[in-house]
Amino acid sequence: LGSSLYMSGYRLGNMLASGGGLIMADYMSWAAVYSIMALCMVIGIVTTLFTPEPVTAPGTPATLKAAVIEPFVEYFRRSGAIWMLAFILLYMVGDMMASAITTPFYLDIGFTKTEIGAVVKIFGTWAIIGGAVIGGTTIVKLGINKCLWIFGFLQAISTAGFALLARIGHNIVAFSGVIAFENLSMGMGTAAFLAFMASITDKRFTATQYALLSSLMAVPRVIISAPTGYLAKIMGWESFFILCTLIAIPGMLLLLKFAPWNADK
Repeated sequence: LGSSLYMSGYRLGNMLASGGGLIMADYMSWAAVYSIMALCMVIGIVTTLFTPEPVTAPGTPATLKAAVIEPFVEYFRRSGAIWMLAFILLYMVGDMMASAITTPFYLDIGFTKTEIGAVVKIFGTWAIIGGAVIGGTTIVKLGINKCLWIFGFLQAISTAGFALLARIGHNIVAFSGVIAFENLSMGMGTAAFLAFMASITDKRFTATQYALLSSLMAVPRVIISAPTGYLAKIMGWESFFILCTLIAIPGMLLLLKFAPWNADK
């Protein structure tokens, strides 16, 4: 549930800062706009100051070595640590690969910048927030493992929706439907994935190990952005998005090892 609240707050803040900031800039100076945005940060700061500290786990590190080096050593001593990293790298790679080049895709099949802004940036943001909320509540009821399976499957299917849109072409109803499904599934999948990464950290080293795992989660987005344009050019949009769908399979197969359906988690 915490991961879904984090995602919802992040996306809502992002939308208000980008969209709301531009609107305010028409009526006041940029200095005033940024001052208002900075004041909004006070809410989070005050909340943090008044939030009680969590119970400290026994053996909490007291030195820099214990806080930085030992968490890495502890993680890599685990059985299957490398395969776990492979799972983290691969679970959302298909969705990330497709998302890296969606704006050129929308423009290429005839959507205007206004249509893209309205559907993707406004409607799509609310869909992600909705997905995060649905994901968080579903995790509480079904558990992390089952949600990783369900949401991972939905993410793969939603990626295939781009291939369908490539065939349909410029159709605002189809566009809205694909974005709604894609962003809902992304919100749900990311909430489950963040919860999973938090659950596998050693309670003594939660901050360091979570930072390691969440950083690795972002690596595919950086690496795969480079070849996506080239692949789309030589394959065509429809085949490219089908490839992105198929790339999700290895990550799903690794769920058999790290998040079996019937496991108590």
